[in-house]
Amino acid sequence: MTFAVVALPGDGVGVEVTAAAVAVLRAVAGTAGIDLVTEERLIGGRAIEETGGPLPDDTLSACRTADAVLLGAVGGPRWDHLSGGQRCEAGLLGLRAGLGVFANLRPVRPHPRLVGLTALRPGAVAGVDLVVVRELTGGAYFARPKRRDALRAVDTIVYTRDEVERVARVAFSLASQRRGRLTSVDKANVLATSELWRETVSSIALEFPAVTLEHALVDSFAMRLVQRPRDIDVVVTENLFGDILSDEAGVLVGSLGLLPSASLGAGGPGLYEPVHGSAPEIAGMDCANPYGAILSVALMLRHSLQRPDLGAAVEAAVDACIDDGVLTADLGGTTGTAAVGEAVVAALAAGARVTAEVGS
Repeated sequence: MTFAVVALPGDGVGVEVTAAAVAVLRAVAGTAGIDLVTEERLIGGRAIEETGGPLPDDTLSACRTADAVLLGAVGGPRWDHLSGGQRCEAGLLGLRAGLGVFANLRPVRPHPRLVGLTALRPGAVAGVDLVVVRELTGGAYFARPKRRDALRAVDTIVYTRDEVERVARVAFSLASQRRGRLTSVDKANVLATSELWRETVSSIALEFPAVTLEHALVDSFAMRLVQRPRDIDVVVTENLFGDILSDEAGVLVGSLGLLPSASLGAGGPGLYEPVHGSAPEIAGMDCANPYGAILSVALMLRHSLQRPDLGAAVEAAVDACIDDGVLTADLGGTTGTAAVGEAVVAALAAGARVTAEVGS
């Protein structure tokens, strides 16, 4: 079979971690007999410099015709002076909207070797296994009106019932395959959009009787996330809250550099990216952590290629490397970005043989 991937390295360390992740993807595809076709396209600051905008038309077109998209990170201080649709982040939002990827899955699973790196007590994070499902194409980041002048600024939060229903179904379905518990996070005691959110999620719960639903307010849940994270299974929430809470979850694993994500829609290519940003202060120093990008490849194999066995093989290879002390500076080690990618490729080769799917 042939599998087409568009790689969007973006800016800063995105270039380095994407290169490591693509090397891992090529290795596992080759072992499984998959004909992998990859191409690079521009997004973010590099796109602004070369084309005048953060999301060139040919980038979006290439992504729409691919089987999956792998994104590094966008942005940096050299472009922070830009405003509105010229900002690097506008390219990222445009990509998400253009691909129709409305459900962002962010799994959080601390590695036993690294629990001592967390700012929390190791006993509080050991055994944590949760997933944040963030609505990705609605809410404050996309709604209009959005305007500002020197004395006043306006942002708008808008959600429709259909938008909430579709992401809720993704979260319920995921919870039904895990421990059967879903926490819906909102601010229904203050926000009208959260009232709609809570009512809609409650109505979708009737379709999933095997899943236990609870509602939580975002402020109290933010505290619970670091107090009792082992009690949490699947979380579903709106765009802004999900952005904040999933970054907060980085403290549970010891570094944002370890967290992957998958953004999925009703059809078309999925978008896969590490949670971290472009980290321009360390760009080009070969010290960025590529594990989040590599684990995003594992999610790609699960969701876009429908090969959970290959995704599990990549995850096992990452675990083996961390067990062996292959750690970047943010994890207390000295291994470089490229060397981590090479170590994961070697661990794949040394692990259980991955064979081509029968009938593929």
